Amino acid sequence: MSKKKILIPFIIFSTLLTTTSVYVYQMLFSPNFLINQKDKFVIIEDNTSFEELRENLIEDTLLNDVISFSVLSKLMSYDQNIKIGAYKVKMNMSNYDMISMLRSGNQTPIKLTFSYARKIDDLAEKLTDKLRMTKEDLTTYLYNNLNKYEGFNKLNIISIFLPDTYEVYWNISPKKLVDKMYSEYERFWNDNRKRKLNNTNLDQSEAIVLASIVASETRKIDEADRIAGVYINRLNMNMRLQADPTLVFAANDFTIRRVLNKHKRIKSPYNTYINKGLPPGPIRVAPKDYIDAVLNYEKHKYIFFCAKEDFSGYHSFATNLADHNRNARKFQRALDKRNIYR
Repeated sequence: MSKKKILIPFIIFSTLLTTTSVYVYQMLFSPNFLINQKDKFVIIEDNTSFEELRENLIEDTLLNDVISFSVLSKLMSYDQNIKIGAYKVKMNMSNYDMISMLRSGNQTPIKLTFSYARKIDDLAEKLTDKLRMTKEDLTTYLYNNLNKYEGFNKLNIISIFLPDTYEVYWNISPKKLVDKMYSEYERFWNDNRKRKLNNTNLDQSEAIVLASIVASETRKIDEADRIAGVYINRLNMNMRLQADPTLVFAANDFTIRRVLNKHKRIKSPYNTYINKGLPPGPIRVAPKDYIDAVLNYEKHKYIFFCAKEDFSGYHSFATNLADHNRNARKFQRALDKRNIYR
């Protein structure tokens, strides 16, 4: 047999081997999920078939080479082993890495961040926006299981949700989500904060209600402890709090920029111009630093405060009604000048 006859099959075999090796390598390790977003999640619902998942990936323009993904999914038995969940796709992810992640069922935690909400329905909508559960799932669980969370009722249950960033899985249950929030709430109330709380004559729930009012009064955290001191002075003197943000909450009209006398006549347990003491629940979620401002309230003799007429966001404080009325007139004239009448 001539060398030529031996060489030709060898070359063909080598070429086929090389081509196959290159294709197998590319199928396994070449980038096949070409995204240009930092956080892109693949969401897999209950009873999703492999064909449905593949179509979703194509529609989302995540998947570049459909055939290689399909072949490797079959070889790795993923096409028969679909697990629900939310999985984060990394830039230029390979078939092997993607299928390994999806097949393992190891979901990527989703970051839940919230800083503001007035009512539990508003908060539930924000919390469930990225989750499998609906806002109705969450509120229904809360209202049906209030007895599991000692000291809380329908009006103050929002207190356990402390604004922050939390990591949870997409298919977390309402129970596990609320339990997580409650666990974080209990962790927040450490021994140091409990000691400070004892000096305020408030309990935890009341401190959060007051913090919600202070947070509604000012965005300036550097004066929050002084405003908290005003309200604690009023509580200790058995004076009405007369907190304008509680009237806005009672009116359920959050477009109000100027509180008027008609608002002070609203019949509501949240009207602190009529009722003494704190309202029955927070008027918004209370940020942690505002709760700390209540616990570290400034000790002074002020019993009045009013927004400054320069609209800086800061307030003028007074120890007597005459000084307060002067401050209030300055602010009212500034509102008139800006045509703010409601």
